[in-house]
Amino acid sequence: MAQSLLPLVLDVGVPLASYYILSDGFGLSEVAALGWSSVVPALRTVRALVRRTEVNGLALLILVVNVVGLALSTMTGDPRLMLAKDSGVSSVVGIAVIVSVFTGKPLMTAGLKPFVTKGIAARSAAWDRLAAGSAPFRRAERRFSLIWGTVLLVECVARVIGAYTIPVHTMVWLGSVLMVAAILLAMVVAGGSCAEPMEKMVRAEAEAEAETEAGTEAGRGAGDRVGAAGAVGSALVPAVPGS
Repeated sequence: MAQSLLPLVLDVGVPLASYYILSDGFGLSEVAALGWSSVVPALRTVRALVRRTEVNGLALLILVVNVVGLALSTMTGDPRLMLAKDSGVSSVVGIAVIVSVFTGKPLMTAGLKPFVTKGIAARSAAWDRLAAGSAPFRRAERRFSLIWGTVLLVECVARVIGAYTIPVHTMVWLGSVLMVAAILLAMVVAGGSCAEPMEKMVRAEAEAEAETEAGTEAGRGAGDRVGAAGAVGSALVPAVPGS
């Protein structure tokens, strides 16, 4: 649980607390406070890119959007634009996830598969078989990413509207609330309609495969026992004279 919540704390809690400490405690301007509070998420993204052996296109895109948005906001001195650029990140991710559904490679599968298979080899193999041969399973997999992408886009629109209609000091915490609410909504809706049915299918497939393998082993063992008994019987039968 702690490991799962740590990214949320770093990407939401730390920037939120940093903004109010810098603006209210140290008297920094809204633009400066927003800029410095974005440092931790940016460093986390850079660290994730450096540690990977292959380039993560989505993470790189998020970093570029953040840097460009921060640069534009700093040059214009508009704190509302700085708030809106966070919505740009959500929109980029949301659009990328939706597009991936129609290209046949749903992006959310990277996080969904470990959750469903629980790291069990038999379930991972069951997932691969279902992904290759089960239309209902593939539909659920695509629907999972589609739900996440749609929720992120809706959250993006809401935050853009809020960035230009609600006081900046209020929108800083409200934007974080909207993001967390969107994540929770996507988890509940996509989890109940897609992840849970997929987990049941994977479990059933793994159990069926285990039963098949057990039956095969039992049949092979019975055959070996019959062959051994036949050999023993042949050895005990006396040879027929003249044969």
